[in-house]
Amino acid sequence: MTLTAEQQTIHPATGYAGDIAPELAWHWVQSGEAVLVDVRTDAERAWVGQVPGAVPLAWKQWPSMAMNPDFDAQLQAVAQKEAGKKVVLLCRSGVRSVAAAKRATELGLAAYNILEGFEGDANSQGQRGGLGGWRLHGLPWFQ
Repeated sequence: MTLTAEQQTIHPATGYAGDIAPELAWHWVQSGEAVLVDVRTDAERAWVGQVPGAVPLAWKQWPSMAMNPDFDAQLQAVAQKEAGKKVVLLCRSGVRSVAAAKRATELGLAAYNILEGFEGDANSQGQRGGLGGWRLHGLPWFQ
């Protein structure tokens, strides 16, 4: 995959390493530079789709959307297993993954938010999947 200059850009962020395009995240994962952590709920991954090889680690738990009390320990275990790799975080639209990236940074990890998330922004009818996102960019996923 050849990346454009924009796709290779790491956008500055406050509280974590930066925001990156889905294509750069996948490039890093494929090259062994990063581990992809999917912070969506188990229900979202089951109903909407998931990324091959991504580590499933919910930031919030369905249906209450309460914080996952084990997130820190589980993320640290992933980071220890994948020592030296960047952590790239994916959610539905790129909002929860920002919060997770900030927390990962507080835990001492090099953490990046994947812009647009898995489904992208909602359109004027409130539907996702047509305005950006991992799937729209044609990156690997399955249901």
